[in-house]
Amino acid sequence: MAAIYGEEWCVIDDCAKIFCIRISDDIDDPKWTLCLQVMLPNEYPGTAPPIYQLNAPWLKGQERADLSNSLEEIYIQNIGESILYLWVEKIRDVLIQKSQMTEPGPDVKKKTEEEDVECEDDLVLACQPENQVKTLDFDVSENRTEIEELPPIDHGIPITDRRSTFQAHLAPVVCPKQVKMVLAKLYENKKIASATHNIYAYRIYCEDKQTFLQDCEDDGETAAGGRLLHLMEILNVRDVMVVVSRWYGGVLLGPDRFKHINNCARNILVEKNYTNSPEESSKALGKNKKVRKDKKRSEH
Repeated sequence: MAAIYGEEWCVIDDCAKIFCIRISDDIDDPKWTLCLQVMLPNEYPGTAPPIYQLNAPWLKGQERADLSNSLEEIYIQNIGESILYLWVEKIRDVLIQKSQMTEPGPDVKKKTEEEDVECEDDLVLACQPENQVKTLDFDVSENRTEIEELPPIDHGIPITDRRSTFQAHLAPVVCPKQVKMVLAKLYENKKIASATHNIYAYRIYCEDKQTFLQDCEDDGETAAGGRLLHLMEILNVRDVMVVVSRWYGGVLLGPDRFKHINNCARNILVEKNYTNSPEESSKALGKNKKVRKDKKRSEH
């Protein structure tokens, strides 16, 4: 793959077989770009699919689901064969088709200071069975009664590392309108508004439909929103929103920045009794990895 894609291909962890490839509609003048992260299990390609994640600030909702379904169909049609090349070219075809449409390119508000994207817990399994979790944007209407009141907002203890500071903010939410209200309230604070990134994720449980309404935002810190949402899924929290502000201090932190973002979020979720103790939460993370792996083996 490195010989085929050159600088687009990046080895994140050779021993763990974790790789990343940046895919664009046009190499010379890219309009749409997506980062595909993959981890190759020992059973790949014989009996197990790659574990993967799609990273792009514009890729959300149904568009993300459609692309994921396309990749999983390719795997099913080619079980036992190497499929990374097919996946990359399928994604490139989607990006080319998107660039040929009349819609403008993505509106990227901020660009992360650190383009390297580490790939750990938040990789998703290819071909996992349909669950009852839906990712929806703010403009999606819902049957749940809208709550107009601004929920209380709590602020966590900041973490500082090499002049970068991370701080989590938490609010109980039961509808997307409250999510927007919380964000608006936080941005009234000049310090928070001046943060390099304000990454957030939320999960709202819809009792009538027995589903989760959830979404996330990187705010320029590539893949951070998805990692934060994944943490909240593993901890099985509901009706809550977490925002993590990062003030960049001029020193690149590499993958440590993701550790600090998730630690800030986990600490405030534990403090406000949305989940267990930090020790139990760590066990849940490890258990989740094992369950997903065992489940995938049983399916093949």
